[in-house]
Amino acid sequence: MTVKLIAIDIDGTLLNSNHQVTPAVKEALQTKRNEGCKIVLCTGRPLIGILPLVKELGLDSTDDFAITYNGSLVQNNATGNTVVQHTLTYQDFMDVEYLSRKLNVHLHTQDRKAMYTSNRDISKYTIVEGYLTGIPLKYRAVDEMDKEMTISKMMMIDEPDILDTAIKSIPKEFATRFNLVKSSPYYLEILNKEASKGNALRDLANYLGIKQEETMAIGDNENDLSMLEYAGISVAMENGTENVKKTALHLTKSNDDDGVAYAINTWA
Repeated sequence: MTVKLIAIDIDGTLLNSNHQVTPAVKEALQTKRNEGCKIVLCTGRPLIGILPLVKELGLDSTDDFAITYNGSLVQNNATGNTVVQHTLTYQDFMDVEYLSRKLNVHLHTQDRKAMYTSNRDISKYTIVEGYLTGIPLKYRAVDEMDKEMTISKMMMIDEPDILDTAIKSIPKEFATRFNLVKSSPYYLEILNKEASKGNALRDLANYLGIKQEETMAIGDNENDLSMLEYAGISVAMENGTENVKKTALHLTKSNDDDGVAYAINTWA
């Protein structure tokens, strides 16, 4: 069956180790797009953080969409309008913020406008996240946070050993209430229970009238597992985690060897 939608993770998948899209990958994407296939970037970043990449790849029309904040939002690339939304509340923030202080780990919170931290000792990983995504970073004391805000996601961030110790102490209630995704050794993402790349891919495909078997997903990390499980054709990067490789139907080359191009040219 013809693939009509290809969902692609960005870091470690679409981008090589130099954070670039290689000519071979660009050509493969453009060829499929010219055939009428939807190319959907799937990321933990906000839309503002991928707009330069969206423009570079020519995915900036009103017919183009992106899965952002690890599935909290599905947005139109040109207008920013939301197609799907699975977000968090101020009460969620209060509960997670209290837990982070109890576990002695850093936390930051993101909505569509900015990233907020209540830690006076701002984590270097929060600064890195702000730099990589392009989203403004703001210090806000807990009592200064907007009670009406719609939160895209929260992230516990710290040194890997500190974060791993903290994760072991997170109450089971939180694992039931939220979707907890470790997207890197120093990031634990806290999302709405319904927010995942897989659910977002499903909802976008339904919105566009595309069947599950007509979708393809390519990824490398744990936060990509749900979309690989949903997609009709799932592809793991050679540089991906073992879980990702076990989950996917196919294994492509690494992100430094035009793995996305190989996957599209071979299985799409």
